Amino acid sequence: MIPLSLEEIARAVGGTIHGTATPGLTVTGPVVTDSREVTAGALFTAIVGARSDGHDFAAAAYAAGATAVLGSRPVDGPCVVAGDVVTALTRLAEFVRSRIGPVVIGLTGSVGKTTTKDLLAQILEREAPTVATARSFNNEIGLPLTVLRADQETRYLVLEMGAAKAGDISHLMRVGRPQVGMVLNVGPVHVLTLGGIEGIAKEKAELVRHLPAAAQGGLALLNGDDERVAAMARETSATVRFYGTGPDVAVLARDAAIDAAGHASFTLRTPAAEARVRLRLPGEYQVANALAAACAAHAVGVPVDRIAAALTDAVPRSASRFHVKERADGVTVIDDAFNANPVSMRAALRTLAAIAAGRRTIAVLGEMMHLAEGVVPYHAAIGTLAGELGISALMAVGTGEGPDAMVAAARRAGVSVHAVPDSEAAIELLRKSVRPADIVLVKASNTIGLSAVAAALDEPAERTFT
Repeated sequence: MIPLSLEEIARAVGGTIHGTATPGLTVTGPVVTDSREVTAGALFTAIVGARSDGHDFAAAAYAAGATAVLGSRPVDGPCVVAGDVVTALTRLAEFVRSRIGPVVIGLTGSVGKTTTKDLLAQILEREAPTVATARSFNNEIGLPLTVLRADQETRYLVLEMGAAKAGDISHLMRVGRPQVGMVLNVGPVHVLTLGGIEGIAKEKAELVRHLPAAAQGGLALLNGDDERVAAMARETSATVRFYGTGPDVAVLARDAAIDAAGHASFTLRTPAAEARVRLRLPGEYQVANALAAACAAHAVGVPVDRIAAALTDAVPRSASRFHVKERADGVTVIDDAFNANPVSMRAALRTLAAIAAGRRTIAVLGEMMHLAEGVVPYHAAIGTLAGELGISALMAVGTGEGPDAMVAAARRAGVSVHAVPDSEAAIELLRKSVRPADIVLVKASNTIGLSAVAAALDEPAERTFT
């Protein structure tokens, strides 16, 4: 973050200073919400959550080198007190955004946001100082924290924007104020809270509605392969560019292929040039993420050959997103347990089948959340797909309509099915069942907690499925 005195911070957030008589005391380090991430000169934000109160960790933050605390009540040390810490964090980010001048790229979509953001960051970092959203910190807390990591040297600021309810994107756009905005896709994610698929599309379109007009440099990048996204061209006064695999797009992927290891390659073509890309990230679906990142990089002036080279070298950055681990006994564990929805679940299963090459495939699947009335048909479709793809065994983790529907459909499709109530039971069965050369996919919505299952599979197998 740019250096700021406590007086400047207090004015920016509408707060008051307590606990210090030192004039001009300045925050020179990062702004953090976790006392374990404090470094010298940091500002620790004491957020009160459902399970913990950040004010209880103020002493630890000072001991680790924090200059001050931003809280809703005084603590024993230099602090700025504001009514609501999350609101204050937002105001501070808006203040810092007004003091710096990077090219800001905002992106949203139902699936692929984090991977696209990670790929784009790896392209832009080769060109100039770049700050991008860490992991999936894409909400009303994570986005301000990302903005606050930028300073006067930052050339590119990449902001991932998530939406769980109506109004989320508009709020994040007001904080980040991107000049370039990209919508990846619209799918059945947060159906319950966003009012169905049309409600999801409406919320995602808020990104392009809030972009500056074309005359002020606003640029909307839209996936031409997604009808709902393409229709957003009518919702913005910014310049519109399409990317995709069909005709009439500015940035095109053609001749996509996938090798035996599941790595995709494609030819990236722009109006100016083309180059071949071979991804290190497994899955044919990664072509869409890479193409979106390429479109954004091209929009800010990165030459095609450098985009292709960066994408070819890019590596996974965010945990539990089709992260492949190879055990010494030949077992391959794919940790894709950060999130799940019908689109990403189908893509993960297809990739598992594509890289099997005769090996036994085990899909450890938990519930897909936020599907409202679509719980049963969406989960049943996944069970049916497992059979169509020839998945050797499916382990459904959890109870309820979703897992039950997946189990029933998989059995009808001829898949060997194992139903377990929770992660602990899944771990116990897998430790006894996985054998050398198996490929195990672990996937579910993040709240199900199946990352622990993938982590437990670092241990060797004992016996096989029956």
